[in-house]
Amino acid sequence: MSKITPYKDSSESKKKQVEKMFDNISGKYDGLNRVISMGTDTGWRKKVVNMVKDHNPERVLDIATGTGDLAIQIAEVASAKKIIGLDLSEGMLKVGRKKIMSKNLQTQIEMVQGDSENLPFEDQSFDVITVAFGVRNFENLELGLSEIYRVLKKGGLFIVLETSVPTKFPFKQGYGIYSNFVLPNIGKLFSKDKDAYAYLSKSAAEFPHGEKFNTILSKVGFTNIANNPQTLGVATIYNASK
Repeated sequence: MSKITPYKDSSESKKKQVEKMFDNISGKYDGLNRVISMGTDTGWRKKVVNMVKDHNPERVLDIATGTGDLAIQIAEVASAKKIIGLDLSEGMLKVGRKKIMSKNLQTQIEMVQGDSENLPFEDQSFDVITVAFGVRNFENLELGLSEIYRVLKKGGLFIVLETSVPTKFPFKQGYGIYSNFVLPNIGKLFSKDKDAYAYLSKSAAEFPHGEKFNTILSKVGFTNIANNPQTLGVATIYNASK
């Protein structure tokens, strides 16, 4: 996986650049995501939430939680006593905390600023760990996954929702046109950060999706690994066990 960064002229680490990027776009992120995905991302998240619910967890960690959409949906449907949403970007977390307060879920959901590659939790702390559209932003993918493996309980469930690239004609070609030209231009119209959505497109294309990601999960130590493409392959839901 090549090291795609949000700001090619910056000397900062990818981690710092990603934090800055999401701080910059936090106010527009939710609405713009609905436009870019044409609303399909909500259906993908519902599938993840149902998988979490079926596992009947007490403690859930949602990494790269952003503005907390997935954490909130889990709180509303699953029986988890504690959900922690973790993200690098304080700007995104501020938006998320307002949403959580408006739904009176602040006793159930805690939003924490932190690094996925150095999780501030003890070994085997969570029954379920989720990451929605976040693993491709890890600076060191295997290190981040190893940390997730460390804090997941034995018998625990790890779920990833991530963008992927369709492989069949003509969807592959159509996706290439959309992600390389349409998506970045939509981002420029709605966001002050012209580089952010160009980066999100490029990082999606470079991410080792499908069987390649399964292999990395297996290398880290996960078992019972499965990947399920969504909407003609533009996203994939992965699940694995410890």
